Amino acid sequence: MKPLLAVTLGKLELTNPIILASGTVAYGEEYGRLYDLGRIGAIVVKGLSLQPRPGHPPPRLCETPSGLLNAIGLHNVGLKAFLADKLPFLRRHAIKVIVNIFGETTEEYIELARALSGADGVHALELNVSCPNTKRGGLSFGADLEAMTALVGQVRHATPLPLIVKLSPNVADIVPFARACEAQGADALSLINTIRAMAIDVDTQRPKLSAAVGGLSGPAIRPIAVRMVWE
Repeated sequence: MKPLLAVTLGKLELTNPIILASGTVAYGEEYGRLYDLGRIGAIVVKGLSLQPRPGHPPPRLCETPSGLLNAIGLHNVGLKAFLADKLPFLRRHAIKVIVNIFGETTEEYIELARALSGADGVHALELNVSCPNTKRGGLSFGADLEAMTALVGQVRHATPLPLIVKLSPNVADIVPFARACEAQGADALSLINTIRAMAIDVDTQRPKLSAAVGGLSGPAIRPIAVRMVWE
């Protein structure tokens, strides 16, 4: 007898709880050549912006003794190319598609949410709030409680899709941010995004990443994520 692994994530029903995190397998195409995507509960595609972004120049990745540093720079194909070239591939597989979206203004988030709400094959949205809010001096939405609260509320009104907010760990206390998301109608929270970190090449005495600072992921941050979930 096969185990029953079906779960619900807010209003989203999944055949099992395995979700491929945003950025780890891009849009699923390369991974799909190695594994049947239909066996996975959901995929969160690489962060999507209105316009294509080239990201940072290499080197964009480096290993640390306890994880991986990345400074990809939110490289992505943009909304138009995603709908035309990437989403049709995902529709051919029995997998729920969660689209991670980001912008530099609230208006960009809203435009993305509305466009994706009418797209066949998109089942939920994940808000990446770790991006700089250009109207508030570059401070990320996820580190500004007032800005994040307003953003979640406005995107909630712009889409009927299940709404997940991917919280930033780079705050003193994550609890008020989580409660604000719930109050504004988010269906679920995603914890956590990467932690700002840096590595130096001792031979060149220069940062190992072209952008100097990147995001740390891997085994080192799991206990931090567990603590924030518990809180």
